[in-house]
Amino acid sequence: MADTRVVCYGIGAIGRQMAENLLAKKGIKVVGAIDIDPNKVGKDLGELLGKAPIGVVISSDVGKVLSTTKPDIVVHTTTSYLKDTASQFEQILKRGVNVVSTCEELSYPFVTEEQKALAKKLDKLAKDNDATILGTGINPGFLMDTLAITLTGPCIKVNSIKVTRQMNAATRRIPFQVKIGAGLTVDEFKKKIASHEISGHVGLEQSIGMIAEALGWKLDETKVEPPEPVVAKKAVQSDAIKVPRGGCAGTMQKAYGIKDGKAIITLDFKAYIGAEEEFDAIAIDGVPPINEKISPCTHGDYGTIGITINSIPKVLKAEAGLKTMKDLPIPSATP
Repeated sequence: MADTRVVCYGIGAIGRQMAENLLAKKGIKVVGAIDIDPNKVGKDLGELLGKAPIGVVISSDVGKVLSTTKPDIVVHTTTSYLKDTASQFEQILKRGVNVVSTCEELSYPFVTEEQKALAKKLDKLAKDNDATILGTGINPGFLMDTLAITLTGPCIKVNSIKVTRQMNAATRRIPFQVKIGAGLTVDEFKKKIASHEISGHVGLEQSIGMIAEALGWKLDETKVEPPEPVVAKKAVQSDAIKVPRGGCAGTMQKAYGIKDGKAIITLDFKAYIGAEEEFDAIAIDGVPPINEKISPCTHGDYGTIGITINSIPKVLKAEAGLKTMKDLPIPSATP
């Protein structure tokens, strides 16, 4: 069987780790690389990764890369927001190339009217060109949605679902620590959240939407609380960031899927430097009740890379169109 031909689109922090793991994966052949950073364009991908040259030169010309390398799939890792990535996906899909992306809003792009319009356009473009597009990752994409959906499988009845993810951000890459506001004062955190200089977590709405659709729940409202600072009770630090007592160690945020005045889906996300316990927990109030806990929590970077790469064969076998994780077979490793 011929190797799956892959183009890496986005060679940032996650994109570099993704490329390294793709290069090490049997059955995968990395044939192209795309990025707009002038400091990366023109460089050999292998050399950028600190390895020997592999003959794959990073380019900003999407059309040229796709036409000359003829990939089976593009592994896309650029940004979180669909409005910023939709045109990138269009360039790929119109050439009949499959896509698996870590764009958080693509994981379930049906929560706002703007996203729905973009999703409809991408779905049609994919079907017209016999291609498949999927958004996935560790969260959204697995821990707070796909895993919760899967765990309802033994239930005769499901009344409500609560998912909690708590992680020590000191174990994550520096850009993530910055993204959640670690090291800022509380006032700085609130100002930067308000100005969108930092985002906190992206994807709670998407996870709620995916769970609700999978279970056939018609929600009256999806309520996402604004990110709040986690105030350090004592001085804590990571390898890169020091947080004094009273400073912002990270962020916490909750979201609810509401029906008849009750929260039947609750998502509770916490990421901060110095978290004493790390875990992922899913509590299903149903018949039978199900309570699952992963401790310590699943590592976000490795998990995102793993679920993305492991989704490649499932995307290649899927029907054309825009898919979400609930539409594909059960996730699994692909040794």
